[in-house]
Amino acid sequence: MDYAKARATFAAAADAERAVPMAHYLRDQFVFFGLSAARRRDLARPWLRTAKHAPEVDWAFIDQCWAAPQRELQYLACDYLIIVTSLLTPADWPRLTRLICTKSWWDTVDMLIKPVGALVTRYPALRSAILAWSLADNFWLRRAAIEHQLLRKQATDEGLLAQIIENNLAVHEFFVQKAIGWALRDYAKTKPAWVIDFLRAHQAEMSALAIREASKHLADWRQASNELEN
Repeated sequence: MDYAKARATFAAAADAERAVPMAHYLRDQFVFFGLSAARRRDLARPWLRTAKHAPEVDWAFIDQCWAAPQRELQYLACDYLIIVTSLLTPADWPRLTRLICTKSWWDTVDMLIKPVGALVTRYPALRSAILAWSLADNFWLRRAAIEHQLLRKQATDEGLLAQIIENNLAVHEFFVQKAIGWALRDYAKTKPAWVIDFLRAHQAEMSALAIREASKHLADWRQASNELEN
């Protein structure tokens, strides 16, 4: 991967006017070239296509992207990691941990859960590592642990999902509680009864935010909610 070329290409396509609201959206924590997701991926397509045939993960490229001031380069690193996920091994876990804990916000964390989740699925021994994240001092690691099984559907490890969420029910952090709601809402598309049972069992411990997000698309939640109140 050619970091210098990627950066120069993004810079040449920069839109200063668009960059302002993009920065505001993330509370002005990062600067932007002003590239939409579609435009960024269109520009990066040649490199990402080549990455599909890479023999190993180019961590030097990822580190350069992560050190850059422009947020789109962190997005590019995440897109690249998703492409080369099959090349990741447990030896890469500390590096993934570092990425989640550096320049942290929901945008990159929620992209990194894809390679993290795939790695945990391929290497069951990492179950202990993801459980450790669910108890970490860094709440972004907790969020990543909660969300790492998103879209797993029938392949979801229910016991692991429940344990990770239970580890975070008492954490008074918006991004953690939102993640709990999203994880349950996503799994409710596959097993709504399981989610309703979880809500019934833990309602007294759960935040209103987590319950609201979890139940958003449960067709029979009105009935279940009434049962929980009675």
